[in-house]
Amino acid sequence: MQFIEGKNRGQSILFPQSLDQIISSDNEVRTIDLFAESIALEDFHFAVKASKEGRPAYHPKDLLKLFVHGYLNHIRSSRQLEKECKRNIEAMWLMKQLAPDHNTISNFRRDNEKAIKKVFRYTVSIAKQFELIGGKLIAGDSTKLRAQNSKKNNFNEGKIERHIAYIDAKLEGYNKALATADGDNKKIIAGEIEKHKARKDDYEGMQRTLDETGEPQISASDPESRQLMARNNISEVAHSVQAVVDAKHNIPIDYKATNENDTRALSGMLRRTKTILGTNKFTALYDKGYHTGCEIKAAVTGASISWSPYRISHR
Repeated sequence: MQFIEGKNRGQSILFPQSLDQIISSDNEVRTIDLFAESIALEDFHFAVKASKEGRPAYHPKDLLKLFVHGYLNHIRSSRQLEKECKRNIEAMWLMKQLAPDHNTISNFRRDNEKAIKKVFRYTVSIAKQFELIGGKLIAGDSTKLRAQNSKKNNFNEGKIERHIAYIDAKLEGYNKALATADGDNKKIIAGEIEKHKARKDDYEGMQRTLDETGEPQISASDPESRQLMARNNISEVAHSVQAVVDAKHNIPIDYKATNENDTRALSGMLRRTKTILGTNKFTALYDKGYHTGCEIKAAVTGASISWSPYRISHR
């Protein structure tokens, strides 16, 4: 039986193809490259780190290209984007074979959060110019992105009180045992007492933070995350990303990462949508998770809307 055979890996190639010849003329990375090169960084306030000493920095436009490429290909991880620069031929073409490490990619995202949002708004304005956004019917919904913080490292006032009460009970027991202990046992018990006192100080510090900020929860390793209802009464420590999509070509026109459930998101989404579209003549569709009296009232007063149980529409 015959099969199609590949080429010998060790065979020399007389006329090697360049990267530019390998990438087809209609490949999306060419559009990304053209878009990033066309924008003026100063208009978006990107952090430009230029130094004559040490190793030169990567140009923000190159890192923006990589970020957009990852977005279009559902790649969020900085470590994964680092790998793509070394093995993905499209990313190699786009980055001109630059391969920034994951810390550089992560820091770029962190330092330019507002600038990246402005670039997103700019893409929406371009879509409007080409009449790709209808502005007549929009739909809003959210998705929950699990945080790095686990449930056991997420605390509210009740949970903190329970931990402190448990520690107090343990300390009481250790103090009684310390009174009758001697020698090595006394040293071991004293060490346990110090350890539990340190844990109690940590929980009391969390309680002070909640009192000062007025927040209902606090997360230890991912401070902005909160325990949210994800699905079917199942909660996760997560971020909630609220998004609005235009119905004409299913193009996202707005997004906002929050740490609140859908019950507090409606009015803000409608106000931003009204500003982005530049009109108040559109119909907005939301599910019942957004149906709360206070948010509808805020939307009516702040965004000039009328509503029905089946839809929310601007007058």
